[in-house]
Amino acid sequence: TDAQKHETRQTLAWVLDQCTILLHPIMPFITEELWGQTQRDDMLMLTDWPTYGGELIDPAADAEMNWVIALIEGIRSVRGEMNVPAALKVDLLMLDLDETGQTAWANNAPMIEKLARLANVSQTETAPKGSATIPVAGGTFALPLADIIDVSAEKARLTKALGKVEKELGGLNGRLKNPKFRENASPEVVEDTETQAGIKAEEKARLQTALNRLEEID
Repeated sequence: TDAQKHETRQTLAWVLDQCTILLHPIMPFITEELWGQTQRDDMLMLTDWPTYGGELIDPAADAEMNWVIALIEGIRSVRGEMNVPAALKVDLLMLDLDETGQTAWANNAPMIEKLARLANVSQTETAPKGSATIPVAGGTFALPLADIIDVSAEKARLTKALGKVEKELGGLNGRLKNPKFRENASPEVVEDTETQAGIKAEEKARLQTALNRLEEID
């Protein structure tokens, strides 16, 4: 209807105004020019900074976008752990998905496929051997990796990397557990050693997770 079209135009105009205002500190000249072309009485630089209230929050949209982000991050995590080439598009299997998940997928499929570098998406009841599962709220996806990576070679690479990290972490922890080190070293050196130990511990956990995932798909 005409009323709906008018409301849509008003909403779009408001959104464009907000975007222009928020971009102004970053792109002052372009946004000021765009603002002036819409026949405003005041310059954009004199416009009040916008304030937003809770009425703009859409819990359903927020939950849907969080679901999308979780799925993309899950796919990217598996790709990174399994050393899948970043430019390679991979297939994705949809094992089971509730109604909420299906709606989120339908609304955002093109974005998910682009950001997760997906080739084909298909539904199946069971994942084939050599697949890595990706759980999400209300369902499960899987990436078939058997024909993409050399599992044995990946195991060897990760095992070697894990051994190196464990050795480095052991040396750092050995220093930190030595009372003489803490007594004689400067606070800066102790703090740096603790930081490095934390980094190595996180790296060890990531490598172990990747190895465990390989055990599942082998």
